[in-house]
Amino acid sequence: MVETLISDKNPLLKEVRRLAAGGVPGAGSINARLVLAEGPHLLDEAVRSGIEIHAVILAESASEFPGVGATRVVRVLDGLFNKLASTESPQGVLALVRLPEWTVEDLCPKEPRGTPLVVVLDGVQDPGNAGAILRTAEAFGATGAVFLKGTVSPSNPKCLRASAGSAFRLPVVTAIPDGLKLYAADPRARLLVADAQLAAPCAIVIGGEGRGVGPELAARATGLKIPTAGVESLNAAVAAGILLYEARRQRNA
Repeated sequence: MVETLISDKNPLLKEVRRLAAGGVPGAGSINARLVLAEGPHLLDEAVRSGIEIHAVILAESASEFPGVGATRVVRVLDGLFNKLASTESPQGVLALVRLPEWTVEDLCPKEPRGTPLVVVLDGVQDPGNAGAILRTAEAFGATGAVFLKGTVSPSNPKCLRASAGSAFRLPVVTAIPDGLKLYAADPRARLLVADAQLAAPCAIVIGGEGRGVGPELAARATGLKIPTAGVESLNAAVAAGILLYEARRQRNA
């Protein structure tokens, strides 16, 4: 059954607006780990990933979205819907979905599931970069990601969109697992990426835009250089993609 909501003071719509503005899920509440998935593609990915779909909000002019298994489906006027969405060109579909709960142990699977390969985001504040890193990490077989303090929340709507669904499947935690060799992307390092031992259990640290990897973490890690010509440093998501690709290449060799 599809409900029709006409008041922007409805608790469900207020929660949607809060999440669209970048609010993080409330710990310990009924809304813990609820995030906002915008657009039909991201809702498709949520369905494919098998995560809980708490509610679907449809614009008045939008078509039905079959097979989502949501506990609640509501329809709102187009004008109200456009105020809820965080994108400039809303596509008529919003969903509140619940992210899976992960532990540090989930990032270090035992054989034969694979050798741990973790990407660590240290102060990456751009949600587009963070989401792209999650997408790349899943594509190249990473076992999980760590969002350290100072990094944008993985529940940020733009981060979720940039991840294109990978945020629903890739384990994400806030602490680095023990026992992993740490490699930090650093344009001033001597060790070239091709010479690093990335086939062994390891974590690749990507620093924030502008400042790079923080000094405390850099002191614990081995610096890793991507050879470039004409420019010294790369975008955080691009650097992560190159390092993760090389790790995948070495593991397949």
